[in-house]
Amino acid sequence: MVDVRELQERAARALPAEHVRDVGGWLLRLAPGSSWWVQTVLPHGEVGADDLVRKVVEAEEFYAGHGASARFQITPGVCPEGLDGVLGERGYRWESPVSLQVGVAADVLERTSGPVGIRVDERPSGAWFDAWHAVRGGDVRSERNMIGRVDAPSAYVRATVGDEVVAVGRAVAEAGWTGVFNMATLPEARGRGAGRAVLGALAGWAEARGAWRMYLQVEHGNDPALRLYGRAGFREVRAFHYRAAGAHVLDLQKAASGPG
Repeated sequence: MVDVRELQERAARALPAEHVRDVGGWLLRLAPGSSWWVQTVLPHGEVGADDLVRKVVEAEEFYAGHGASARFQITPGVCPEGLDGVLGERGYRWESPVSLQVGVAADVLERTSGPVGIRVDERPSGAWFDAWHAVRGGDVRSERNMIGRVDAPSAYVRATVGDEVVAVGRAVAEAGWTGVFNMATLPEARGRGAGRAVLGALAGWAEARGAWRMYLQVEHGNDPALRLYGRAGFREVRAFHYRAAGAHVLDLQKAASGPG
C-alpha cells in the first residue's frame, strides 16, 4: 500500500524550499523567486476542527510577513478534514488539480525508448539548465539554488539530437523510492520519443540504485504528459489540488507589510 503523505513529503524534500517552518506538522515553505509549487503549505499534521481557522491564520501571517500570499496543497485523506471547506469560505481559489502517480522501474524500462542520444549526470550541466529554462522559463538562478539544496542522490538526464539538447529530466532517490521531476521537451522535439527516452533513462538509474519504486506528480490538464506516463506504466494513487489566497488574505498581506 502506498503512503501518500510519505510520498508528498519526499517530493517536498526533492523540491526543497529555502525556509521551512514546522507548525505542528504543517510545513510552511518559502523560497523567494522559486516556482510556486515549492512555496506551498503542506498541512499534514492533525488539527481539531476548532483549531483549523487558527492554524490557517497562522500560516497566512507567516507568508504575509514575508511579502507573499499563502497557497495550500490539499490532499484528501492526508490533510485535516474540513480544511478545504474552511479555505473556500475564506475566499481561497480552487486550482491546479494534480495526479500523484507511481510505477515500477522495470516496467517503465520495458515501455520506454527513443531514437535520441542520452546522457546521465550526477549534477546538472549548463546545457541541462538551458533546455529546462527554454521550456519552462522562470528564474534560472532560483532553480539552481533550489536544486543545490537537494541532499539525496540525484540524476540529471538530457536527450540530444545531434548536438542539441531537446529534452531533460531529473530523479531523486530516497529510501527505495525515486521521484521524477523537471521533465521538459523542446516544442519542436515533441512526439518524437525524446521525453520517453529521458523517462527510460531515469528508470534505469532508479533500478541500478535499488530505488525501483517510482513516483511523480503531473497536472491533470497536461494531456501529453499523462499519456506518456500512462504508457510507461504509471498509475494514479491520489488526486489533489491547491487553494490559493483570495482577496481576504491579500488584504492581510498589505496590512502586514505596512505603508509604502
